[in-house]
Amino acid sequence: MRDILSDLDLGDAKPSDPVREIQAGMKKKLPKRFYKQAAVQPGDNGQFVIALDGKPVRTPTRQALQVPHRDLADALAAEWESQQEQIDPATMPLTRLVNTALDGVAAAQEEVFEDILRYAGSDFLCYRADAPEALVARESELWDPYLDWAANMGARMVLSEGVVHVEQPPEAIRAIAVLLRRYATPLQLTALHTITSITGSLILALALAEGQGAASEIWEAAHVDEDYNIENWGEDHEAAARRAKRLIDFEAANLILSVHRT
Repeated sequence: MRDILSDLDLGDAKPSDPVREIQAGMKKKLPKRFYKQAAVQPGDNGQFVIALDGKPVRTPTRQALQVPHRDLADALAAEWESQQEQIDPATMPLTRLVNTALDGVAAAQEEVFEDILRYAGSDFLCYRADAPEALVARESELWDPYLDWAANMGARMVLSEGVVHVEQPPEAIRAIAVLLRRYATPLQLTALHTITSITGSLILALALAEGQGAASEIWEAAHVDEDYNIENWGEDHEAAARRAKRLIDFEAANLILSVHRT
């Protein structure tokens, strides 16, 4: 799913000089904070709107930045309120996800649904290590409960050792599709797409959405192989930085799912 929310609607901030960007190896200059207060206001149809000094924030396509849950709106306002002298979209994962839901997913829900469902055909949990024994055992310990849960929901998956593709039974894919259909709003689909992309597992994403595991447990299950390698050969600093960024997006997506569970 294309990330369409890299450009926040931040008023008339001037673009930075592209020549200087290239010379300095810098990213696009961040706009200055132009408001004093971020707050939540009531919107139409029971929605909650994010406002800056009383004026609604707009998405890139000029829609009001609004959500149906007060807790989620408070979290969005907190992102805007936490900005310091400059507004840094990298520190606003929830705003980026909501922008994506409103501007992109809302107009392409079936396409996004199908994109998520494709992960069921190559779910990360179905591809097991054949060695060493410690890794094999850890994968079974952390992954089998989620596969058992999926099987109880009618999605009995076929496992494989290594990376050779294995075809999943059509009835298993259909069962997962039925479960995925429970999440029909643009926000829910955006959150599920994010978590599925990060973990490589639609089963883990659905288990999180269904309350079958805490977010920390889902995160651990998604990083079994990576954590094993870190324990045995050490951690790469660049990889750790990328993982930290993924965790920020993962937690924002989980917040969206959690407010829908309440």
